[in-house]
Amino acid sequence: MTKAEHQARPTPRAGIMDIEAYVPGKSTAPAGVKLFKLSSNENPLGPSPKAIEAARAVAGRLDIYPDGSARRLREAIGEVHGLNPANIVCSNGSDEILGLLTQIYLSPGDEAIFTEHAFMVYKIYVQAAGAKPVVVKEINERADVDAMLAAVTSRTKIVFLANPNNPTGTYLPFDEVRRLHAGLPANVLLILDAAYAEYVRRNDYEAGIELVGSSENVVMTRTFSKIGLGGARLGWMYGPLAIVDAVNRVRGPFNVNATAIEAGIASIRDREHIARSVAHNEQWLAWLTEEFTRLGLRVTPSVGNFLLVHFSEAERHSAAKADDYLTARGYILRRVAGYGFPNALRMTVGTEEANRGVAAALSEFLKSQNNA
Repeated sequence: MTKAEHQARPTPRAGIMDIEAYVPGKSTAPAGVKLFKLSSNENPLGPSPKAIEAARAVAGRLDIYPDGSARRLREAIGEVHGLNPANIVCSNGSDEILGLLTQIYLSPGDEAIFTEHAFMVYKIYVQAAGAKPVVVKEINERADVDAMLAAVTSRTKIVFLANPNNPTGTYLPFDEVRRLHAGLPANVLLILDAAYAEYVRRNDYEAGIELVGSSENVVMTRTFSKIGLGGARLGWMYGPLAIVDAVNRVRGPFNVNATAIEAGIASIRDREHIARSVAHNEQWLAWLTEEFTRLGLRVTPSVGNFLLVHFSEAERHSAAKADDYLTARGYILRRVAGYGFPNALRMTVGTEEANRGVAAALSEFLKSQNNA
């Protein structure tokens, strides 16, 4: 192609084509094999039955635009969590909020900090804003507050903290989160990504509500996806009024669709379904950790609804081989080489059938490798 031909079409601004696109986990199994999708951290119990009923009820009104402020959904969130709805913004998944915050608070030349195994979209959104991603090392696959604070410069404008983190499943106790916040300049925005907060059962964990309520430079993002509404694409942010005001000025006017709004209201109020989902996860997270450890695999301690399973370092491609072996039998896990774990797989806690099936298949795989 000549230079003239190249200039004859729209050209992305500098840096856009340097971004590595996000690649989701696999979602299909070989033909004729029962599918167990364990690659996207979805709820194995499915959505709340009340959310399904609410979504169906919207079908006859799909010609009508939704409430642009999602007022009733914000009120339901506020009711459940004890928050002022005015401090809440709802979104098309929490990803949308993360993207809007980078668009609002980052300029070319600014810097944003996150840890080495953090959610990939942070880097994508930072680069899309023309800013510089600053990646900080972790210790034992957990965020290191001292290293994060040491990375702060006069150009730092955002610090992301996924708590718990995906794909490791590790978390920071809240006294460490407070120490991180206390060490940041007042003009730096701390984003607490608490996508997996519902599943955490630790006495020293907080999602961030109290810190947001007492600060002007902290927001907490949440999602409905992990507890049962992944297909609805529904998230929300709790933040200071000044930040809420800025986000509302740039978000789409109808960014949350009518079906998601009604399903979200029913879902968050169905505390029985949430409790049942959390209890199922707590039981099988422990069981899977024990089973995989018994097989000689290292499992990163997780407080989410997934596990990071590490394979033998002596054989560089054993995770890929295990993934192929499992996929052939219908068990779809997540390769995480892009997150810095070339020899590990992430597994969502599934149904009892799926969990027992993966454990049995991995046992067979490891025996076959030892006998090879």
